[in-house]
Amino acid sequence: MSVFTWNSKTTIEVSAHTLEAISYGPEPKDALTIVLLHEGLGCIELWQDFPRQLAERTGCGVFAYSRAGYGASSSVTLPRPLDYMSQEATEVLPVILNTIGAQRLALVGHSDGASIAAIYAGSVADYRVRALGLIAPHFFTEQIALTAIAEAKDSYINGDLKQKLDKYHHNTDNAFYGWNDAWLDPDFADWNIAECIDYLRVPVLAIQGADDQYGTLSQIDEIQQRCYSPVEKHIISDCRHAPHLEKPGETLSAIVEFIDRLERIDAASMIPPI
Repeated sequence: MSVFTWNSKTTIEVSAHTLEAISYGPEPKDALTIVLLHEGLGCIELWQDFPRQLAERTGCGVFAYSRAGYGASSSVTLPRPLDYMSQEATEVLPVILNTIGAQRLALVGHSDGASIAAIYAGSVADYRVRALGLIAPHFFTEQIALTAIAEAKDSYINGDLKQKLDKYHHNTDNAFYGWNDAWLDPDFADWNIAECIDYLRVPVLAIQGADDQYGTLSQIDEIQQRCYSPVEKHIISDCRHAPHLEKPGETLSAIVEFIDRLERIDAASMIPPI
C-alpha cells in the first residue's frame, strides 16, 4: 500500500495506476476529512482554489485526487466500461480511503464524482462516511445531458475545448474520449444508478445550478423522493453545471454550513449523559 504524506501534492499507487493527489488542513486523525471527487473532465487542478478554501472555511482536512485517465494520473485503456463510475466507487475509492488513513469522512463530488460518491455510500458498508455533498449529480441518463455531451464532442474536434483541456491533462484524448465515448454509447441511454439512493443512511446536501446544461432538477427530485436520510437541497440561480467554479462563494457557504451542522450534531452525540 502507498504511504501518503498529508498537506502535500503526491501520488498514490492503486492497482496498475499512479494517481496524483493533494491535501490541505488537518490530518485524518485530527479532524473530519472531506474527500473531493471530480467531474467527468476534471482533475485536481480543475478544482482550482476550492479545496484550500474549503479546508480553511471548515477547519477540516480536504483531500482530492485525479482518477486514472485524468490530470497527471496514468492513462486508462479505452473504451471505458459503461459502469466505470460503479467500478471507481467499489474498486478504487476504498483503496484510496484506506491509503490516506481516513477515519471520519464527508464525500463531496461533482457530476460524475457525485455519482461515484452516491454509489460508494449506497453500496459499500463504510461507517466512516458521515455525509454526502452531491454537486450536479447524475442518477440516470437524460436527453439534455446527451445533447450537451454531443456538443462538447463537436467543440473538442472543431472548436477550442481540446486546447483548454490540454492545460490540465497530460493525455487529453484519454481524458476526453474516456468520458465522452461512454456517455454517447447507445447503451448508456439506459444507465441508471438511482437504486443506490435507497441505501443511503447519512445526511445529504444536493447542490445544482438552475441552468445546468447537463441535467434537470429531476436528478435532485429523485434523491429527495427516495432517500431515507435527510436531504438538503440548494439550487443556485444563474448557474450552470459547475457551481463551485461559477458561484464559488455561494457553493462554499452551503457546504460549510452543512459541515458545521454535521460537526455540531456529532459533537453533541459524543457528550456522555449526566
